[in-house]
Amino acid sequence: MSLGDRIQKVNERVEAACLRSGRARKEVNIIAVTKYVSGRAMSSVLDSGLLHVGENRWQQAEEKWKQLGDRGIWHFIGNLQTNKVKDIIGKFQYIHSLDRLSLAKELEKKAADMNLTVKTFLQINISGEESKHGLQPGQAAAFLKDISGLKHVQVVGLMTMAPHVDDPELTRPVFRGLRELRDELNGQALTPEPLKELSMGMSNDFEVAVEEGATWLRLGSILVGKEEDEVWA
Repeated sequence: MSLGDRIQKVNERVEAACLRSGRARKEVNIIAVTKYVSGRAMSSVLDSGLLHVGENRWQQAEEKWKQLGDRGIWHFIGNLQTNKVKDIIGKFQYIHSLDRLSLAKELEKKAADMNLTVKTFLQINISGEESKHGLQPGQAAAFLKDISGLKHVQVVGLMTMAPHVDDPELTRPVFRGLRELRDELNGQALTPEPLKELSMGMSNDFEVAVEEGATWLRLGSILVGKEEDEVWA
């Protein structure tokens, strides 16, 4: 299946999920997760009209950035080590994995040095899995208060990862929980502007995520695949 065919099929499924949940298609953005493909393949992704690309490790993204950093909008979607902030700041417009104060402070320091504002998502461990990073839901309000004085770190929303399960319907409570937490935090007026974005939903469960309010989908295998897949043959 060609890349164009994959994009079309994903869009059809997103549109159907929006229709089922009474949402407008324009509310849902797609991030093509390109961590498993080369710069050549990422170039094809960008040529296809997909604007947003996601990487989760600077070591894998560095060469692609050198080739294609002037194209697209880059999202850092993996766990971010504090000592890697210097490498990714100013290159990735969005960071989806803010989960500790030390990271927020380092982002603030480096962003201030460059006179820019970095858009971030608080990573929330809704499912409570020990293997996953992120703040516990009950920690989110205090964390937002702790970073309220940072001028160069803008929290635009929340991010979570659901457990990988055979039945996507089982992920619904996780995605619903993130939406409800966002609404609860907005009710407390903890940020200068209301939190609008929800980064949730991957290849296995994105339709349920859309139905529960996702505004950013992180799609890798179903959309981009891997280098050995026929889409890049």
